[in-house]
Amino acid sequence: MEPGGWCGFVREAAAESYPYALASTNAYLGDSDAYGSLEPLLKRIERLPIDEADSKTGFDYQVFEQFAPPRESAERRLIARIVAFRGTDFDGARDIWFGSVKNDQKDIALRYFAAEKERLGDDVPWIVTGHSLGGALATEVSIVHSDARAYAFNVSPFYRGDSMVNAANRTVINERGEALRYFRKFRSAPAADLFVVNCSPEADRFTKHKIRRLADCITWIAAYDRSDAHEIVKRYAIAKPPVECGPPGKPHPGAGAPVTEPCVHVARREKPGKNGEAE
Repeated sequence: MEPGGWCGFVREAAAESYPYALASTNAYLGDSDAYGSLEPLLKRIERLPIDEADSKTGFDYQVFEQFAPPRESAERRLIARIVAFRGTDFDGARDIWFGSVKNDQKDIALRYFAAEKERLGDDVPWIVTGHSLGGALATEVSIVHSDARAYAFNVSPFYRGDSMVNAANRTVINERGEALRYFRKFRSAPAADLFVVNCSPEADRFTKHKIRRLADCITWIAAYDRSDAHEIVKRYAIAKPPVECGPPGKPHPGAGAPVTEPCVHVARREKPGKNGEAE
């Protein structure tokens, strides 16, 4: 029996990628959907200032330090630095225009990533990540920089580089049925590891596209195997994904909790008929 009804390969992907889903959410610094502090797992550090001309294209990013889980009587060890690119704002056209039609944000992202790398050094691995357009920018950077591991969430298909280059260094997690799914049909997969999760079958395609809902779901899944993820679930009162069995207020049992009965996912919400019964 699988914890929460989530199969093993999805749990493994969530356990690996949830820190980067959190970082991608907090690339939207100041947005109401952003999390608060993610320490001690992730620590946001000061990034380089963005030139006014670059900022006008909608480009933005944040830098995080990632720390290993604590061991007995030992401080957390720095294991990676993360550049999280801000993604698409569906309330405005500028991200879509500059990110999908022109090369402006691609060139800008490559320039700032190289500058951050030069500033902070290569003593630990670099991770690039992002949601939507931010995921496309992370893809572009990882195509050029073979040493950069990339994680993208509900990734925009509007990238210009050859997605076959360094594909093994990229992981993508998309929500089933979200807003950009149609456009991806006309592009090759941007990553060797591509996962589609069905966290919110009841939501519309634009709601499904939002990073906070997907990051919450990935973190919830990861918490079945990672105690750090469970701490984030508790800190931000992350709710059970609607697809998972159990009542809406079901508490997360935590990492390694015994599974005593099967959990069957609710793939589709039934609509009530005229007499009030499900159709």
